[in-house]
Amino acid sequence: MARRRRQAHELERVLGANALFATAYGNVGSSIYYALGVTAFFALGLTPLVFLIAGLFFAATAATYAEGTVNFPEAGGSSSFARHAFNEVVSFGAAWAQMLNYIITIAISAFFVPHYLSIFWEPLRQNPWDIVGGAVVIVLLVALNIVGIQESAKVNVLLAAIDFATQVLLVLLGFVLVFSPHTLVHNVHFGTAPTWSHFLLAVPIAMIAYTGIETVSNLSEEARDPVRSIPRSILMVAIAVFAIYLTLPMIALSAMPVKHGVTVLGLNPPKGFAADPVLGVVENLGIHQGALLSALKIYVGLLAATILFIATNAGVIGASRITYAMAGYRQLPAVFRRLHPKFKTPWISLVVFAGFISILVLLPGRTNFLGTMYSFGAMLSFTIAHASVIQLRRKRAGEDVPWKARPNLRWRGVDWPLFAVIGVLGTGLSWLDVVIQYPSTRYAGLGWLGAGFVLYVVYRRRILQVPLAETMRAPVEYGVAAALEFRSILVPIASGYASDEAMDFACRLAAERRASIVALTAIEIPLDLPLDAEFPEDVREANDQLDEARAIGDSYGVRVIGRIARTRNIGRAIVDEAIRRQSEIIVMAGPRRMRLQHGRRQIFGDAVDFVLRHAPCRVMVSTPRERAA
Repeated sequence: MARRRRQAHELERVLGANALFATAYGNVGSSIYYALGVTAFFALGLTPLVFLIAGLFFAATAATYAEGTVNFPEAGGSSSFARHAFNEVVSFGAAWAQMLNYIITIAISAFFVPHYLSIFWEPLRQNPWDIVGGAVVIVLLVALNIVGIQESAKVNVLLAAIDFATQVLLVLLGFVLVFSPHTLVHNVHFGTAPTWSHFLLAVPIAMIAYTGIETVSNLSEEARDPVRSIPRSILMVAIAVFAIYLTLPMIALSAMPVKHGVTVLGLNPPKGFAADPVLGVVENLGIHQGALLSALKIYVGLLAATILFIATNAGVIGASRITYAMAGYRQLPAVFRRLHPKFKTPWISLVVFAGFISILVLLPGRTNFLGTMYSFGAMLSFTIAHASVIQLRRKRAGEDVPWKARPNLRWRGVDWPLFAVIGVLGTGLSWLDVVIQYPSTRYAGLGWLGAGFVLYVVYRRRILQVPLAETMRAPVEYGVAAALEFRSILVPIASGYASDEAMDFACRLAAERRASIVALTAIEIPLDLPLDAEFPEDVREANDQLDEARAIGDSYGVRVIGRIARTRNIGRAIVDEAIRRQSEIIVMAGPRRMRLQHGRRQIFGDAVDFVLRHAPCRVMVSTPRERAA
């Protein structure tokens, strides 16, 4: 045990605020490599102001996602919020909009990879070679995900740090070499360059810079302490991204000013840099030394291509995950949950959504169309998220919730979230703006929604014959030895209980069947304190217990996800986590010492008794060795 404790303290505390921030920034920050040019095409000299307005809407959206994710720490984002706030129909609409986001993420990120690699071969900047290169990237990543090769989390964190440092460096160089307030002022010609319609359209398009916020929600199931780490990580992402998108457009428009109603920043090759805007910034920084400029262009080109490649892979993973989740909630046919017989990956959903449909969207090779389609899906998804948080505040008025974002307005017994009210108005009107002003996006986007709802209605009504609004989960599909095939195991751990013995048993079970284990430790909060109250000693002890559980898992070669729950009732927290995770078995330990209650021996504690009565799955209680003797 001492060896395990020493090993546990050497382990990194995974998926805290810093890890969540780095992973999310790797996805959100990648959009600068295409969002800058797409937005500048419409906004021209008002591009910095457009990013500022979009950033304010993003701040409201970040607060909404922080509250929703803390209260429902499960993958799904706006779809999960809508399920709890409204019903399965609204949840499907949010999920289908998210699916569109992932498809466009895959298409637009893959499309821009060849543009930044054009530093080695110029034709990659233009059609048809950028389309061919993007399609090759998609096919390669879909194949790798079917095989099951996963990216390294440490590599992602390292690249996110390098990416942010590089963007900061470009901003600092720009302020020293080319920044000109005079030029920025003379770039603007209100009402003509840009026109008011283009200015209004640029705002939702600029929001593509901020749409990776779903990443934190999708990782929330693996966050150690969601109440603390999720709001902090989302705030860090919001500040970092907002800082870059406020300053880099100023540098870009100083270096490539608006002339005769256009800027080369928003023009397609060969005349402009819409295909590789950050390389355009580098090329126009005023660095005249050939060797230094060439080295900087190669560095930025390779880094951008790598970041976009990883962003494409994140979209591929996201598309497969949300499809699998939708099929799990009977929103899509069960075929999309079918795993590859050898690699155990959802290969059909990968081929159909991440592969075929993404390449189909990529084929026209139109950057502006991809940008407006991204805005269509993102604005709709964000609007549903805001509306869901508002509805949840109304439904749960007076309840004890883990965490509330601010600012709020108390009226008629409800703490109305002002950030969500501002957000729903901003993103909702932005969505309508895209629909009204861009006919190709209107028909493609509404066609996507219509096709999705037709599929949903036919599948629910004709095949399943169940109500459209009812939430129902697909049954777990077991393989051979169905009675003993447990792929999702929950292990509650606590001091005073034989948790190490429960973990040992669960790891043996998991190692035989390649299952995953969630180790849950609960901090019981007194009724007179809020659920997010500071308990540093309890949190430290909980982290030590989770590190020890992870060390036990490592010794068996089993992946253990650690989780801290703040609760009023430990038994209820265990049951809720089992429901959220769709756990197939709970392995827990009774107290090391029995105690008397009403003159009788109590075999199990209150938490164990509660779980035995209310658990949604099998429960196995391990007996402490000293008691067994």
